[in-house]
Amino acid sequence: MDIQRKASLMSILLLLSVLLTACTDGTSEDGGKGSAQRSSDEAYPLTFVVNQAGDIPPKDNEMEKAIQAYTQTDLQIQWIPTSGYDEKVNVMIASNELPKLIKLNYTPTIMGALKSDLFWEIGPYLKDYKNLSAQDRRYYDNIAVNGKIYGVPLFRELGRAAVHYRKDWFDAFGVQLPQTLDEWYSVIKLMAKGDPDHNGKDDTYGFMLDKKYNQDTSSTLTRFTVAQGGPNKWKVENGEFIPEFMTEPFFSTMKLFRKLYEEKLINQDFAVVDATEIDKAFESGRTAIRMSGGNAQTMQDKLIKAVPTAVIDAAPVEGPFGRRLPGESGNAGFLAIPRDTVQTVDELKRILRFIDQLMDPPMATLLVKGLEGRHWEDKGEFTVPLNPEADAREVKPYRDALPQRNESYNISKPMKQSDLYLKNNQITKENEKYIVVNPALTLDSATFSEKGRMLEQLISDAETNFIMGKIDEAGWKAEIERWKQAGGEKMAQEYKAAYERGRKQ
Repeated sequence: MDIQRKASLMSILLLLSVLLTACTDGTSEDGGKGSAQRSSDEAYPLTFVVNQAGDIPPKDNEMEKAIQAYTQTDLQIQWIPTSGYDEKVNVMIASNELPKLIKLNYTPTIMGALKSDLFWEIGPYLKDYKNLSAQDRRYYDNIAVNGKIYGVPLFRELGRAAVHYRKDWFDAFGVQLPQTLDEWYSVIKLMAKGDPDHNGKDDTYGFMLDKKYNQDTSSTLTRFTVAQGGPNKWKVENGEFIPEFMTEPFFSTMKLFRKLYEEKLINQDFAVVDATEIDKAFESGRTAIRMSGGNAQTMQDKLIKAVPTAVIDAAPVEGPFGRRLPGESGNAGFLAIPRDTVQTVDELKRILRFIDQLMDPPMATLLVKGLEGRHWEDKGEFTVPLNPEADAREVKPYRDALPQRNESYNISKPMKQSDLYLKNNQITKENEKYIVVNPALTLDSATFSEKGRMLEQLISDAETNFIMGKIDEAGWKAEIERWKQAGGEKMAQEYKAAYERGRKQ
């Protein structure tokens, strides 16, 4: 065994020793408020289903061992590919083959399952757990169903979107980031046709779209629309609920995308291409601008491997009305506890204790940074990362699957980060002051629960067909009418009724 591997092994053993010691200090029993010792417990067998982030970690790896040691659990994790995750979860619910803990997404089907009492309502118990009760109430409210909380969010910032762009290209052309739709057209055309990489080929894009360009909280179409003064998914006007796609800023943005597509200034395969392919194009130096919730430093690190002279910068999302972006749900799903699998309150509390422990300082550090000596080392005032590749392979799966806030939460010593990383994070933190909320986010609608996916698909297909020139403006209006008749109009009325009930309470 070489010296480096031996040192890494020693650091892992040391961390496990520290974590095992922490397990016996009696600070986290009963939600962190009791005095019973965890070491007296047998390892609690906890089955857990979550979507896969990257490669599946090997069973009993050192990260998992550290989590199990601290929480006194025997984790039995089933990793399911993200692409088919919701469908797999729906099958598990229908066949009553659920684990003790499962990650759910806020979909119409899941909302129906929650309203059917298939999962424990945990809201009344949150006050008994020091970490869970310390979180901003909005994170819980954003996953509530009829005012009830059924899970613990996988916390994310409420306004994550930022503009990431090739500063070296922009500087070379002497242009600024666009704000109006006309400016977006001009800049995207310049970056596509102006040969910014100086290779004499027509092989760059100013902007690219993927097949989820108009879906969920990270919708590119919604981000553009909100920046142009439009609503976030729904607009309340004179008490009536109006969907974003029936507003002028939305239609103007669609017309921009249609023009870009017609002139081949955006990728022609956007309707079928995965986001990972768009990432690769940006990281290989073929794209000028991204609007995303990622971090510019990570993009920079990947890009300079292909283009050593490339420079990425980050900026807030701004439009003709200033800084404006859609507020997001504040989560990447949430962890829920099925009633059929977990049948007693005592077992429910045991699982909540496990989740609460994950936000104790040793676990928060582990999930954010990984193992000392392998993924990071102490440099006095800061810690510094050691192995980004190992972090992505070994730490990220757990960081994405388990609740943790960010580096400043429950971690005494911050990670040393670049100026670009800190700038991006600062933009994200400040975004909260400029977000536009979705007024229908947690409102109850029986039509949405029953037909939400179908209605979303109907209008999503119509948007794509309009952008690709398969239907004209008259065809687009006809699709809106079809959406109304298929249940959209009824859904808007149900949102209005739920909204008015909430205002009277």
